[in-house]
Amino acid sequence: MSETVLVLNAGSSSIKFQLYEIGEGESLRRRFKGQMGGIGSAAPRLHAVDAEDRVLVDEAMEAEAADTMEEGQAALGGWLMAHLGTPPVAVGHRVVHGGPDFAAPVLVDDAVLAALEALVPLAPLHQPFNLAPIRSIRARRPDLPQVACFDTAFHRGHPEVAERFAIPESLYRQGVRRYGFHGLSYEYIARRLPEVAPEIAQGRVVVAHLGNGASACAIADGRSMDSTMGFTALDGLPMGTRPGNLDAGVVVHLASQGMDAAALQDFLYHDCGLKGLSGFSSDMRELLASDVPSARLAIDYFCYHTAKAIAALATAMGGIDGIVFTAGVGENAAPVREAILHHCAWMGVEPDPVRNAAHGPLISTGDSWLRAYVIPTNEERMIARHTLDVLRGRAGGTAA
Repeated sequence: MSETVLVLNAGSSSIKFQLYEIGEGESLRRRFKGQMGGIGSAAPRLHAVDAEDRVLVDEAMEAEAADTMEEGQAALGGWLMAHLGTPPVAVGHRVVHGGPDFAAPVLVDDAVLAALEALVPLAPLHQPFNLAPIRSIRARRPDLPQVACFDTAFHRGHPEVAERFAIPESLYRQGVRRYGFHGLSYEYIARRLPEVAPEIAQGRVVVAHLGNGASACAIADGRSMDSTMGFTALDGLPMGTRPGNLDAGVVVHLASQGMDAAALQDFLYHDCGLKGLSGFSSDMRELLASDVPSARLAIDYFCYHTAKAIAALATAMGGIDGIVFTAGVGENAAPVREAILHHCAWMGVEPDPVRNAAHGPLISTGDSWLRAYVIPTNEERMIARHTLDVLRGRAGGTAA
């Protein structure tokens, strides 16, 4: 039986997984993918499909079976063991924050795990859950290689003016700098551009990763030049429950009103963004379906500030040749893409209604000087590729 690589992408209430078969020339073919969702809720569910998208399992579980992340991992692990056949040669994990020390995927050992745990305060919504399955597998199968793949790694090498904050040098040396996130998604899109949009692949492209978490990245000749996210995943574009750009004075004001650090963190990560503006939802689908004025405000705010960010990132590259939308909102919400592109009309782009409704890949008109695309992302495939490259001792990596 062929060797395989297992990919785990763990969040606060779900674990996405994909199993890739290693083929001739070390190509990767997805054998199955799925998600253990609703962990910690009243209705956890396990769903998986095979390579042809035929359902393998779609099963509601007893709440007690996945009341905690550890229990959810155990339940998923039982299903995986029954369907893996032979054990994978390695497991790859998405880890949101690599800090200043991790600029590339790395094989996990005790020292690496301890260093990544020290970064939890910089990504409190993500890092603890990213690391939980690594610890669990190490406890059960210490001999199984595990590779950590970082959302920050693709952005390493930004120009200093893009990486620094206007704060004292001593803080920069302590690691307080702009890291950027969603790097696995951006790296995958950069590798897909030569096939999907060869005319802009070597040019200056702004990729908008728009989902519950949202950011945009300036990519020139396949390399990240700047990104909207910074020290943490709070900065930049407005998101489902996070505010994006926010005057630091607002935080000082809230602190002066009695909010401690824990309350501020909870507020900024859970109560702002689209949810804060609309007053009822962080889900773009619900907002688009609503006739409540605050829902319209939330959508308009999101589109306006995303367009502003695209223009700013074009400045970082000295021009722009293409715009790419990706992730859940970027790939599926045609009205959102249309509104963003209308804000960018001065740059020479006009959305084509038919192409946009069909979700691309090309969604701009034939007369547009600036081309716009929709390209689905695949962070899990990127993780699988990195994991195999680390396992085989290839530092530079191969095609996704």
